[in-house]
Amino acid sequence: MGIFTGLIQETGRVRRIDRRADGAFLSIEARIVLEGTRLGDSISINGVDLTVVKMSADSFDADVSLETLRRSTLGDLHTGSRVNLERALAVGERLGGHMVQGHIDGTGELASVTPEGNAYRMRFRFPRELGRYIALKGSIAVDGISLTVAALSQDWFEVAVIPHTWRETTLGDLKRGSRVNLEVDVLAKYVERLMSHTDSKESRLTAEYLTEMGYG
Repeated sequence: MGIFTGLIQETGRVRRIDRRADGAFLSIEARIVLEGTRLGDSISINGVDLTVVKMSADSFDADVSLETLRRSTLGDLHTGSRVNLERALAVGERLGGHMVQGHIDGTGELASVTPEGNAYRMRFRFPRELGRYIALKGSIAVDGISLTVAALSQDWFEVAVIPHTWRETTLGDLKRGSRVNLEVDVLAKYVERLMSHTDSKESRLTAEYLTEMGYG
């Protein structure tokens, strides 16, 4: 398993996708993410952590499990599709975005795109069960891109996308109704897990304490 930052290093293209009874096989054209990459290393494809099983000078191959196909949008890809790529974080590198595991929590849907100054405001609908993990001004990964939640409702959130991110990722390719991979901030999931196994009489880890510390 790799750790990522949500800062896309390049966009690649699907050279081939073979769908099988037990999953799928992807071949991706790439350049930058291959620098220093070895067989067995992790590369995020639209936010999904996959293992490099074969490489050439300008592409890499990866297997996709049935579970990953069910939970993500990788099954929607076709030959020529553009994808966001990020090499797994190496020890000592800067964490410029936020901690991303490459484990998709669910898929969302683009509801609208509105120009806002030199940027774009994008609204995404999300499954209700993910709502408790999404916080205003918190982090979320959309197709592997680290973004900040700028507005939030019960079933949608908005992000402000700067020109650089718009140009260097696949966000500009999305149409209304396009599905996207969502990964919520892992901190929220661990806090929920700890809260469910903590006796508030013996520990300071309570909802009130977290609010006081700025997590509310």
